[in-house]
Amino acid sequence: MDISQGPGSVLRHPGYLNFAASRVFSSLSFQSIGIAMGWMIYDQTHSAFALGLVGLCQFLPMAALTFVVGHVADRFDRRRIGLVCQLIEAVTALVLAVATWQQWLTPAGILAAVTVLGAVVAFERPTMAALLPNIVPASMLQKAVATSTSLMQTALIVGPSLGGLLYGLHPVAPFAISALLFAVASFNVISIRMQWSPAKREPVTLASVFAGVSFIRSRPVMLGTISLDLFAVLLGGATALLPMFASDILHAGPWGLGFLRAAPAVGALAMSIALARRPLSSNVGRKMLAAVAVFGVATIVFSLSTNIALSVVALFVVGASDTVSVVVRSSLVQLLTPDEMRGRVSAVNSLFIGTSNQLGEFESGMMAAVLGPVATGVVGGLGTIVVVALWMRLFPDLTKVKTLKG
Repeated sequence: MDISQGPGSVLRHPGYLNFAASRVFSSLSFQSIGIAMGWMIYDQTHSAFALGLVGLCQFLPMAALTFVVGHVADRFDRRRIGLVCQLIEAVTALVLAVATWQQWLTPAGILAAVTVLGAVVAFERPTMAALLPNIVPASMLQKAVATSTSLMQTALIVGPSLGGLLYGLHPVAPFAISALLFAVASFNVISIRMQWSPAKREPVTLASVFAGVSFIRSRPVMLGTISLDLFAVLLGGATALLPMFASDILHAGPWGLGFLRAAPAVGALAMSIALARRPLSSNVGRKMLAAVAVFGVATIVFSLSTNIALSVVALFVVGASDTVSVVVRSSLVQLLTPDEMRGRVSAVNSLFIGTSNQLGEFESGMMAAVLGPVATGVVGGLGTIVVVALWMRLFPDLTKVKTLKG
């Protein structure tokens, strides 16, 4: 099939619509309860340290489970793993709804729920990523990734806004609605039609457990791409401090936080739609490096802004530039990895992403407690630009990547 066809051709592919629906509803729910938990914990504590702990509690289970996750995803039906994960998320959201209704939910309870969700997401995300190549052929993969990204970013736009709106109506609402949407996601994941069965799985050995790490280390382009995203987002993670910016600098309420959280997703959606219609076809490596540098600059602008309109625009650019890196990284990981290794490689990739996102939130919270949110964001943006310059020297093959063809 011609990869130049529109994104509609991907959505019509057997099994892909269920796959996309499962990921979208799961992400929509996760973002909705995330905005509610973030606002609740900051409202109760007024602590940057507490916001940082939210990221740490998501990261630690992911770090502990990474190598188990990879082998599970490579040995069992990936659809069933997704089903179990999303059902557990539905139950967790329901428990949060009841706890909020009964006024039991304390900061410790929120962090406990975040830890459970972090453990479940550690299984769900790499498993779903490894499932995609069993649904569409390699010739459609970049378009499938870009289309999936655009749909996910739509969920990231709607999710925070929905969470803020529902929380404003009643604190129980975002958790109850999310529980329902997680259940819808679980129905879709088990309904996915696969075009071919995964390859025969190898027996469990110590070497096979850590094979994902060895595989990535042996491929400089993959290692450079994944590690670039890790350090760029780890340093440039000012978005983890959005409750502080919304409350203390921009003087906006939950609605303002919802707009700020949605802005990067709007930018990412716009870019992913563009990439779905016109996939990157030349100088892919250089375009990715340039996009990460733009990400750093936009982070600095956001951090220095005291105007909510400018802040939203800067976050729009943050999301758009980050999406270029996401599509390139995701496509390379799937195209360069054989199916029998995809679970383990995707798990390691997910650990890198989790390190940059969740550990980045913890790092930003710790820095903000000392330097304040503005200085933290500026230092992070400058660090991202420095990382791009270093990676051009450490991984020169990145600049030589021309296309993303299977």
